[in-house]
Order: sequence, then C-alpha cells, then structure tokens
Amino acid sequence: MTAVSAPPATTSFDLGPARALSCRECGHQTPLAPEYACMECFGPLEVAYDFGKIRREDIEAGPGSIWRYRGLLPVPSDVRSHPNTDPGMTRLVQADNLAKALGLRKVWVKDDTGNPTHSFKDRVVAVALAAARELGFKVLACPSTGNLANAVAAAAARAGWQSVVLVPSSLEQAKILMTAVYGGNLITVDGNYDDVNRLAQELAAEHEDWAFVNVNVRPYYAEGSKTLGYEVAEQLGWRLPDQIVVPIASGSQLTKVDKAFRELGTLGLVEQTPYRVFGAQATGCSPVSAAYKAGLDVVTPVRPDTIARSLAIGAPADGPYVLDAVRRTHGAIEDVTDDEVVEGIRLLARTEGIFAETAGGVTVATAKKLIDTGQLDPDAETVLLITGDGLKTLDALGNRVGPKANVPPSADAVLTALSDLRTAP
Repeated sequence: MTAVSAPPATTSFDLGPARALSCRECGHQTPLAPEYACMECFGPLEVAYDFGKIRREDIEAGPGSIWRYRGLLPVPSDVRSHPNTDPGMTRLVQADNLAKALGLRKVWVKDDTGNPTHSFKDRVVAVALAAARELGFKVLACPSTGNLANAVAAAAARAGWQSVVLVPSSLEQAKILMTAVYGGNLITVDGNYDDVNRLAQELAAEHEDWAFVNVNVRPYYAEGSKTLGYEVAEQLGWRLPDQIVVPIASGSQLTKVDKAFRELGTLGLVEQTPYRVFGAQATGCSPVSAAYKAGLDVVTPVRPDTIARSLAIGAPADGPYVLDAVRRTHGAIEDVTDDEVVEGIRLLARTEGIFAETAGGVTVATAKKLIDTGQLDPDAETVLLITGDGLKTLDALGNRVGPKANVPPSADAVLTALSDLRTAP
C-alpha cells in the first residue's frame, strides 16, 4: 500500500482520501490530476492516500455496493448523489461441490457475473467515472477486449455522458452487441487489443475532455479492483483467505486485490494473516506466466492467440508488478490451453451452477493445474475470482455441449431416452 503522511499540495479536487499520485518505480509524488506516467522516470502512477479512521461498522452500515468502501477509494464524498451503475457486493459462494472435484478442502467462488453488465469491469468503470467527473471530463472512453466496453457504454448511458469505445473487430459478437445496445459510439478496429490500446493513447492526447478510463485516468480506474479484495474479506467475516486465484489480463486486478488485502491489514480491519496470490493465464496469451516460470522480472510481449479474449493482452501493463506480488506472497502463475479453459467452464457450471466466460474457465482450469502440480495447498481455504458471465462467450463452447437426446412429444419417448442415457458407456 502506498500511504502519504505529508503529500504535496493538491488541487481543489474532492477525491476522498486520495492525496497524491505516486510513481510505482521512483516514488516521486505529484498532485492529483488526470495523469498516468511519472514526469521524472516515466513509470506508472498510482493513487496514494491519507486514510482517516476506518471502522468495520461504518462500512457495514453503507450501501450494498462498492460505495460502502468510498472511504478507501479515490472518489468524491458525494459520489452517491450522481447517477452511476452502483456495482459490487456480488455473492461469495461456498463451492463444496467444486472443492470436492478439485481435491481442495474449502473453496469459495467470488461470482462477479452479478454486476450490472455481468463482469467485474463495472467496478473499475464506476470509480473511473466518479473521478473523471470530478476532474472535469465530459466523455467516457476506452479501448477494450469486451467487458470494459460493456461497462463503459452502460455507465456513460446511466450518467448521461457520451461514450467512445474502441474494440478489436474480432471480438465476440455478444460483447459487440451488448456494447452497441447502450447507444454510444462503438468503433471496431482491425487489429488486436494492443493495436486498439495504442490508438486510444493517441486519441487521449488529442482530446483533453475524453476520459479514457484505462489510459489518462488509469490510476483512479485501477483502484476499483480493490473492492473485490475488500468484499472477499468482509464476506469471510473480516478475515483474509489463505490463497486466491486471479485471472491476468493487464495484471491490474491481481495487484489491486493484493493492495486491498494489505490496506485492510494496515488499517486494522482484518488480522494481518499470511495469504498467497496465484495468477491464471491462457497459454495462447501467457507472457506473465512465461516470465514467472523463467525467473524473469521483465515481461516480453506476445501476440495473443486464445479463446479467452478478455485476457488477450499481449503487453500487460502491470505484468512486472504481478510478478512482484506473486513472489512476495509465495504464490505462483500458471497457464492453461484453450481445451482446458472450456473444461474449466464446464466443471464450474456442472458443480456449482455458475456459468463463467472464458476468463472464469482460465481461473478454474488453472486452479486444477496448480493442485495437480502441487503448487496450491489442498488444505488451505481458497478463493477463485470469476469475473464475467458465460453468456458473453458462448462461441467458446462450440459443439461441446447441447441436448443429450431429441424425442417426439411423448412421455414414453422421454423415459426411453433417459434409460438409454443411463446405460450408455
């Protein structure tokens, strides 16, 4: 956690406990502003805080959304008075059937499919929108692999803002339609996510009133992922899990969940017990996993080739910080094939009735692989982050699932089919 006891002079922005932006490389601090790169070393900036007294009872008395944690986020004190999608407080499912299938003693599934646009991206966008409004922006924008596009388009519509959303033209059709329905400016680009991201950075430099949530307001946006960690701890009765498995795209989610756990411990909201953080990637886009296995501190970009398109970021901005968090907590990073991703989706669905998108399949399949290779402790309490809804990635299932029989409209025919299925090898 970055904490500031004597921050530099700030502007008049009301961003709650946020007091400065701090470079993650050199530590140089600058006043709060729509900046994302350090002027001293060009390292990435993150929000630094001066937290006041935070009590469990005050959080518990708050709204049933991420705004119960507004005293820990870079958002205005009046954040609830402006239209937002109000995500968060999604269910934490005790997954005993999945635990048995995986060979784990205790498993919890943090099911973020219940957010307004059915992914965790609603959390980060809600924080980004609140900060962007305070910082004086007028348009909400993003480059996206899909879930972020949905969240930005919906949040902008709710707030009465215009939106500009850029996505690869190869994106799943469900995510394209789900973004387009909100009526914003959706533009498909011939290229992968890294191409789209470069284009967004160019546009952000040219349009000063456009808040590209994961570019020029990224330090604020990224803090929204902390709410996943806060909720897990609160829902466990204000304690930290022994180990947690987190999917990796840019890597920001993993680093911010780790940051949340450390903040909660420092503030005395939970006991500072040890925890291990594990990262999950698809083999077709696994630059962080490759760096971890090679013992490197530098992540070499790759060209993505995987059905897990929401994780298909070949040059993950937070890759080196993911490596730091995983190694510091004695976790690990693994990757799984597309076939394993599909099996992960099916395993979670048939054991717990939760239909995850491909990123969730990566998480479940990686957990299985980590157990098989002896890296996850089977006796430790484990949390799996499921960050998006399977209805967004139906194409990934192909012809692997479907009806088990087709019969005429006859009860006898149904019973015969069921009997045949029971006796089938």
